[in-house]
Amino acid sequence: MGKKIFLAAPFKSLVDKETSILETNMKKRLIDLINYLEDLGYEVHNAHKRELWGKEFMTPEQCTKIDYDEIESCDIFIAFPGLPASPGTHIEIGWASAFNKKMILLLFEDLENYAYLVRGLHTVSDVNYIVYSEEDSYMDRLDALIKEIENNEVQSL
Repeated sequence: MGKKIFLAAPFKSLVDKETSILETNMKKRLIDLINYLEDLGYEVHNAHKRELWGKEFMTPEQCTKIDYDEIESCDIFIAFPGLPASPGTHIEIGWASAFNKKMILLLFEDLENYAYLVRGLHTVSDVNYIVYSEEDSYMDRLDALIKEIENNEVQSL
């Protein structure tokens, strides 16, 4: 079985109220990231894609259990915590921390913009922060971190 990545990001707050579809910028960002990670050989679980970008929202009872199970079984957890903070994404970050997952948090502009418990998460969990200022400027650092995680896993075998 291949390695798995859970990709989390704000969802409901970025959906157009009339069309129920995820805003174009976030959809493009997630599609680009999913394609990149799949090209590296990862199986990527992302609720936005699973729920067809808002066309087929699951019930809370359905999506909560699936996301919890997918985070528990993933190898790497990657998230955009959201500005303003996404409650759902923050719950997922908490689950990933509780499951001792390797985490990469993609933070826009400044770590100081985020909740204290996100900023201090590295003291209790295996988390790397990538602070970026422009769309997609995080890709080089993300690529380096994923390769570093892969190399550390090979050396620990």
